[in-house]
Amino acid sequence: MSEESSKYRILIVDDEESMRDFLSIMLHREGYQVDTSIDGVQAVSHLREHSYDLVISDIKMPRMNGLELLAHIKERTPETVVLMVTAFSSTDEAVEAMKQGAYDYITKPFKNEEIRLIVKNALERRELRQENLALKEELGKRFSFEGLIGKSKAMQDVFTMVRKVAASPVKVLVTGESGTGKELVARAIHYNSDRRDGSFVPINCGAIPENLIESELFGHEKGAFTGAIKQKPGLFEIAENGTIFLDEIGELPPLMQVKLLRVLQEDEFRRVGGTKDIQANVRVLAATNRHLEEAVAEGSFREDLYYRFNVIRIDLPPLRQRREDIPVMIDFFWERFTGQKRAEVTEDAMRRLIDYQWPGNVRELENVIERATVLGRDKEITLESLPPNLVTGMSSSVTPLTDIPETGMDLDAYLGEIEKEILLKALAKTDGVRKGAAGLLGITFRSIRYRLSKYGLGEDDSVDE
Repeated sequence: MSEESSKYRILIVDDEESMRDFLSIMLHREGYQVDTSIDGVQAVSHLREHSYDLVISDIKMPRMNGLELLAHIKERTPETVVLMVTAFSSTDEAVEAMKQGAYDYITKPFKNEEIRLIVKNALERRELRQENLALKEELGKRFSFEGLIGKSKAMQDVFTMVRKVAASPVKVLVTGESGTGKELVARAIHYNSDRRDGSFVPINCGAIPENLIESELFGHEKGAFTGAIKQKPGLFEIAENGTIFLDEIGELPPLMQVKLLRVLQEDEFRRVGGTKDIQANVRVLAATNRHLEEAVAEGSFREDLYYRFNVIRIDLPPLRQRREDIPVMIDFFWERFTGQKRAEVTEDAMRRLIDYQWPGNVRELENVIERATVLGRDKEITLESLPPNLVTGMSSSVTPLTDIPETGMDLDAYLGEIEKEILLKALAKTDGVRKGAAGLLGITFRSIRYRLSKYGLGEDDSVDE
């Protein structure tokens, strides 16, 4: 007992010297580290100097009573367990103390075994609470990383890769469909690197006109071109000692590819209209939603630039390939928009959210949850609070498959999405008459009933005749 107890520190607060000595001696014998205070004011001083697992305090004391001390403890160190001591005649105050956060109270006189048991239970409860908090924190770390969310193996592999590459200056190419979180990956790499105190500067290479992108990246001198009325630093200068993130790098025009390659090779650049080389102390990360290998084969992207960036590659899977992450992400976005830890989702709404193909990926899911926080009733996500295309089971359009993604695909889910869309279009043509829709599709009435049921489309919205 004493070996286990020695890790706990207890503060006894009582204006009666005999009570302080009695409790101190008894708890010392049990192996606890014990300090004493004559009243609440002295206890506050002790609490500033040391961290206590348990405070045992009398309620009636001069200068600062037990309830005032309890309020101070709960404000400053809420993890500290507080046990109140009171005379039998003051139990009402003890009950009030428990309402305000005290663990328990004991009345004088008390038996030694009683105080031993209550102290032991109080400390065990504190230990359990700390373990639960640590577990929640660990779960948070496991399922999220700098705003990236996911418990799936695919996302856990991404988190592991981010941690590894963050500690190195190596070039990284992040690939994935639009909306999968490529910029979040780049930010995570930056903020976990030794450049975290520098700026993170993102630029979308496809969003800037070709005649302006060089000036945006490298800056320009006064008079370099019409409208250049003063010298302007570029993003590479702004990102000094930090990270520049080139999103959609596959959209860079050929001339800019050459100039960017020089920066990566020589670590220097020139402003537009300038003659002086400027050192580039910047880490460069890039991302694309294109197949750069195909662009290289077509001649629209330089092979040497591709290999400069493709040292380490992080592939972000589309949301439809990691559906187990959707409930976790719903809670994450719900808390972001409402401040509440967990979203209440009806069973049919959750089924729609998980079955949907998510062509817009995480960005689309975020927008759907934000919409649900506005339209949902009683702080709940229901079918009524979801966009119509999710409720019907139809994506806004099934994207024609021209190639199998490098990350693979869920064939059953893709074919199911097509089948659902065809079924619903057939029902729309026949005003919901299933028998007519079955005739259009060349299947039996029994077959269309089965297929509608399979996709949770039900029978309420359609008729037999």
